[in-house]
Amino acid sequence: MTGTTTPVRDRTPAPGPAAAAARRLTALGRAELILLVRNRTAIVVALLLPLVMIFAMRSSLDQLDLGGTGLTVAGATLTGGIGMVLVQVVYMNLVSAYVARREELVLKRLRTGEISDREILLGTALPSVALALAQCVVLVVAGAIAFDLSAPHRPDLLVAGLLLGFVLMSALAAATAVLTRTVQSSQLTTLPLFFVSLFGSGIFVPLAVFPDRLASVLELLPMTGVMTLVRHGWLGGVAGGELVTAGVTGLAWTVFGVFAVRRWFRWDPRG
Repeated sequence: MTGTTTPVRDRTPAPGPAAAAARRLTALGRAELILLVRNRTAIVVALLLPLVMIFAMRSSLDQLDLGGTGLTVAGATLTGGIGMVLVQVVYMNLVSAYVARREELVLKRLRTGEISDREILLGTALPSVALALAQCVVLVVAGAIAFDLSAPHRPDLLVAGLLLGFVLMSALAAATAVLTRTVQSSQLTTLPLFFVSLFGSGIFVPLAVFPDRLASVLELLPMTGVMTLVRHGWLGGVAGGELVTAGVTGLAWTVFGVFAVRRWFRWDPRG
């Protein structure tokens, strides 16, 4: 007699939606990280350019009168360096990444699978955000060890500012990619926000040195709210009303960026 074998069923529970989404994001983020590492120009710019700009920032701050602002040259330089990392490593790098993936039909092919549009954009942003986060941690540690700055007075504000900066810069990067035809032209389309943030949002020059009326206008710029949270989260000395204004401004620009992406982002090549 020949016996029949009963097939053994796999009793492993199927992953839930959240676990499946996390797996897809991890896979896409890993692939983007490999592409970023292989792009030597992008990785050198992301790692070295912020450091060069920080040294240039310190030289210019040495010539400013920071008396009455409550800031030291080291404090203004390193907190401004965090803003520089957010703009250059997240925003400028991501615009090139989104445009390159779009023109190479990568985004279009990804949309044919089970991964959602939101996951595609988030997964593409993960390596740049992770690299920026690592650089920000290095700046905070360097401030405590090499520049004799105190530990962050309000770590919660510092973390909130970083999270807001990551989301805001990623959203504005995707929105800027709508206006960018090629990777080469991204060097031009990112310049307006770069210079506006550099000189108007307190990255290169603290807002406290500007006249009050001009500073009130500059507080409405995209990166100003982020810089307010970062600077006062690390160095302290901020009023509650100023924090509310900073948070509302940053969130408003983030909502605008997300709306622009949902409304106008292009998945097909523009060439």
